[in-house]
Amino acid sequence: MPDNCKEQERAELHRTIWSIANDLRGSVDGWDFKQYVLGMLFYRYISENLTEYINRGEHEAGNQDFDYADLKDDEAEEARVDLVHTKGFFILPSELFENVRKKASGDENLNETLEKVFRNIEGSAQGALSEDDFKGLFDDIDVNSNKLGGTVVKRNEKLVKLMNGVGEMKLGNYQDNTIDAFGDAYEFLMGMYASNAGRSGGEYYTPQEVSKLLTRIALVGKTEVNKVYDPACGSGSLLLNFAKILGKENVRQGFYGQEINITTYNLCRINMFLHDIDYDKFDIAHGDTLTDPMHWDDEPFEAIVSNPPYSIKWEGADNPLMINDPRFSPAGVLAPKSKADLAFIMHSLAWLATSGTAAIVCFPGVMYRGGAEQKIRKYLIDNNYIDCVIQLPDNLFFGTSIATCIMVLKKSKADNSTLFVDASKECIKVTNNNKLTQKNIDSIIDAYTKRADHDHFAVKVTNDDIAAQDYNLSVSTYVEQKDTREIIDIAVLNAEIDEIVEREQVLRDEIAKIIAEIEGVF
Repeated sequence: MPDNCKEQERAELHRTIWSIANDLRGSVDGWDFKQYVLGMLFYRYISENLTEYINRGEHEAGNQDFDYADLKDDEAEEARVDLVHTKGFFILPSELFENVRKKASGDENLNETLEKVFRNIEGSAQGALSEDDFKGLFDDIDVNSNKLGGTVVKRNEKLVKLMNGVGEMKLGNYQDNTIDAFGDAYEFLMGMYASNAGRSGGEYYTPQEVSKLLTRIALVGKTEVNKVYDPACGSGSLLLNFAKILGKENVRQGFYGQEINITTYNLCRINMFLHDIDYDKFDIAHGDTLTDPMHWDDEPFEAIVSNPPYSIKWEGADNPLMINDPRFSPAGVLAPKSKADLAFIMHSLAWLATSGTAAIVCFPGVMYRGGAEQKIRKYLIDNNYIDCVIQLPDNLFFGTSIATCIMVLKKSKADNSTLFVDASKECIKVTNNNKLTQKNIDSIIDAYTKRADHDHFAVKVTNDDIAAQDYNLSVSTYVEQKDTREIIDIAVLNAEIDEIVEREQVLRDEIAKIIAEIEGVF
């Protein structure tokens, strides 16, 4: 499909979603209601995905008139075991999105119907390899919540509107390979709600342009990777950029991440499915990465990208086990209890493959603060683990105006130096926010790849010189700011001053004459 057609299709989809969200939101807080829209979108997706998979097999076998949605439940049961093994889940024909939607407006117990369907879908994976990927996926779609309405009738009216709105979204069909419309719809919803919800939303969403930049940094010199990992994965947008840029088949062993927020953890797993990542190709865990990491058996990772929460509290030295943890012990000191930023850096470095790259968004304070953080920076520089530090523009992220940085980590470097890139001006202004364009991203990647000095933009600094600066990693310490002041020619300025003095004297003489004449009259 030509790019302009895809863009038109995408724009139409976005308009539809915006209309649905505004129509349905009403008294429900936008960020909360997002979960209902995304949850119903997920229900539609897996229903159509399963139906298409079964139908394609039957059609290829010569049964052209077959449609799984028309099959009786007891006949479909025969395929349950095989489908759970292959797809990770099973849905009875009567419980498919399209069939429940057909009867929705006349179903006085729609909330109970949907609750049962969701429970059955999750239950179909129990005891299977996919159990962890489906467990609790529908927990945040509370069809009995007062947020939908004060009575069952009101709630069901909202649910009918929700099903119809999601059902009418033009998401293409699988034969045309426009399945990415499901993922695009997810991303648009996340971005829309994050921008409206301020900080509460922005915590869970990294703008796509920043995601793309981090992914491209991690992929320099690579056309495929073994596994990708995000220790604070949020809704999974960073991980999924590898599928977009490389193609999911070139992430050979899959997508790994951990998320502490249960709602966001559920959204991340839903996001994987919506982007057509099979259950056996992702492993998203729930919990605190710093104190209870879930992927010990899966590291090292060839590509790590992350936008961890800024300066959050963690157990740190209060937990006596942490200083002996192999992720943190090499530095000889733990990140401060009130600022976990460098704990995420140390964790990522520990799980990075020898040939890998980690690109992590950082709060700027970690680059220059003293104490334990300075000691950790000393460890990183003295062992030549920091490949690059990139200063980003301010106002890039939803809910915060902070000008963040990217720290790039590598375990195998060609020289004992660190590249500093000042990309603080690499953006365009869109309403109240700044945005990275493709040209901005290309400029940053070009500087990172070439690793050469570029006036007022990039400079390569030896690690000894960084040590001489007390391990300060602020980009402004090394990249000289361009002097935008007007250049003044002193000789010309002096001539102008002389001329002004002469004119001033002429005026004084003329004023003196006038005064003398006036005094003579009187």
